Amino acid sequence: MDDMVDDMVKEEIVRATDLKKTFTLSRKQQKIERTGETRRVAVNGLSFSAYRGEIYGLLGPNGAGKTTTLRMLATLIKPDGGDAVINGYSVLKEPRKVRDSIGFMTSELKLEGFFTPDYLFDFFGAMHGVEKDVLSARKRMLFSKFGIDKFAEVSVKDLSTGMLQKVSLVISIVHDPAVVIFDEPTNGLDVLTAKVVTDFLAELKAMGKSILLSTHIFSLVEKLCDRVGIIFDGKMAAEGPLEEIAKGDLEKSFFELYRGVKGDVI
Repeated sequence: MDDMVDDMVKEEIVRATDLKKTFTLSRKQQKIERTGETRRVAVNGLSFSAYRGEIYGLLGPNGAGKTTTLRMLATLIKPDGGDAVINGYSVLKEPRKVRDSIGFMTSELKLEGFFTPDYLFDFFGAMHGVEKDVLSARKRMLFSKFGIDKFAEVSVKDLSTGMLQKVSLVISIVHDPAVVIFDEPTNGLDVLTAKVVTDFLAELKAMGKSILLSTHIFSLVEKLCDRVGIIFDGKMAAEGPLEEIAKGDLEKSFFELYRGVKGDVI
């Protein structure tokens, strides 16, 4: 009963309703995957809610539809069906307002190698209409926090993978968005850089930001998330507060769900 009351008073910041997305497989993809399928359903009627000031985790194996879901929420691709409302704006009807409300980070973000972190931060800040004095103060704070200040004038192509990930992170939140979306936030990072990123996610939550992240790492969900949605084959298998889904052991609960949905023995 207490959980029901809590959810009633919480402010819904993200509401995804019956999201669907199907992709056409090229002949090359069919050959690589050894399939005769010409179309692949990536997300199949996915619905969930996330609340302001919380961290929501989409947990699932590779190919479950996590990245596709986040890309639809970030307005990078359009749903084939359904809709999502973020900070009061529809991803279908008001994509620009959604983009103004969110920061989106993915390990696949490509930055031009000859630009510097200093230039890129200013460029993306100007794109979002951030005032120069505000932008300057935000740059000093973020560059100092992530140790980018020493590399501010170094070309992106000469940065380490970890430093490049940090630069991508600060660029994604240059406009101080209400909602931050991270696709596999620690993917490919060394343990030190991963800790910097996860600690900053906790800081963003403490600042009242709302965070959506996708991952296949149980410990990351257990450490950071207030709520979690477990997805298999583009469908929601379970969704709710972490303690209810984990039942004391998130990994065990995950694989029990997996066997129940997929019928596979692991």
